[in-house]
Amino acid sequence: MSAPGDMVDHHLHGRTATAEPTEVAATAAANRAIDILADLVGFDTTSSNSNLALMRYVEGLLARLNIPVDLVLDDSGEKANLFASIGPARPNGVILSGHTDVVPVAEQHWSSDPFTLVPRDGKLYGRGSADMKSFIACSLAALEFADLGALERPVHLAFSYDEEIGCLGAPRLIDRIRSTIALPAVAIVGEPSTMRIMGSHKSVHIYRVSIAGVPAHSSAAHLGVSANAIAIRLMNVLLQIAGSLMAEPMRNAAFEPPFSTLTVGLMKGGTAANILAAEASFVFDLRCLPEYDPDEILAPFTAELDAIRRDHPAASATFEPLASVPGLIREQDGAAERLVRHVGGDNADMTAGSFGAEAGQFQQAGFSTVICGPGSIDQAHQADEFIEIGEIEKCMDFMARLFAVLRRPS
Repeated sequence: MSAPGDMVDHHLHGRTATAEPTEVAATAAANRAIDILADLVGFDTTSSNSNLALMRYVEGLLARLNIPVDLVLDDSGEKANLFASIGPARPNGVILSGHTDVVPVAEQHWSSDPFTLVPRDGKLYGRGSADMKSFIACSLAALEFADLGALERPVHLAFSYDEEIGCLGAPRLIDRIRSTIALPAVAIVGEPSTMRIMGSHKSVHIYRVSIAGVPAHSSAAHLGVSANAIAIRLMNVLLQIAGSLMAEPMRNAAFEPPFSTLTVGLMKGGTAANILAAEASFVFDLRCLPEYDPDEILAPFTAELDAIRRDHPAASATFEPLASVPGLIREQDGAAERLVRHVGGDNADMTAGSFGAEAGQFQQAGFSTVICGPGSIDQAHQADEFIEIGEIEKCMDFMARLFAVLRRPS
């Protein structure tokens, strides 16, 4: 792992030794965040892998600051959430939340090693640089430059596993937080938003449909039931639902697109062209505007599923949820929004995310929540993912202001 300052000369340009002390400190803090980011990117925490090595690294950084860490393991013991509290055990703390897992790089064409942070033309390239290891790096670097002993309100770190495959780790982490800290508290989820306040995101619901048909030779189709034919029938209903959502007059212009969406992402079935398929399956993804009920949207699909079961009693079709992530609903004059606006001086209209995030889970658990983090979601999950260095600087400036707000008056 890189030592502090190893990458500094490659990062921030236009700074001189004659700069004002506050500017020098800001530059040092941003450089430190980049060094930590380089280390974090170096851990391949693709969701299929363990994230324990990264968590042990973070635990080591916090140990140097005498900050105890609580690792909340998954059932396998191969993955962990990390929770740490800094400051007095009082209510009105601030949770800084981020996920440690990243999406795969397989079949993507990168210009450089995706697990090595590469600075180039004012940008930092690497898997997770935007989504969302930069926020974690900035949170950790900010602790090293803050007067932690002067905090009047606590800061809580909440770093999770398996966000990218359905926000699976956060519920266990949130349960630990609720049982440990003094409430109320606000949550800032550092998903990439170019440091603008994002007050809502869509809910995400992923389902798998599995079909068992009755195989037969294609020349005797009357003797069997094609699992593929049933799958096509069901997917046709889903396409009709997707079309109706697109035509829905009740839209929310804060989102892009301004309507709920439904897509079929995976499908498979059959073994040969001349055999009625014995098995078929597909996975679909429903992303709802926060005020919409997924069960109501899918009512025509479940009705068709029931009709198929009546029509083909010799076949079977099962419908199971793989993941369900609640939406983040805009809080009118919420505590998290007030705090982030005060700290960041952001008076612009709030944005909204069509992606899912753990923010809705924090809100559902009773925490006032917003999204605000460095980088752009446009770079997430892409080959040559990057974050602009200026976004790191903006985030570190935000962190400095946040810690100033949370400490006791001098």
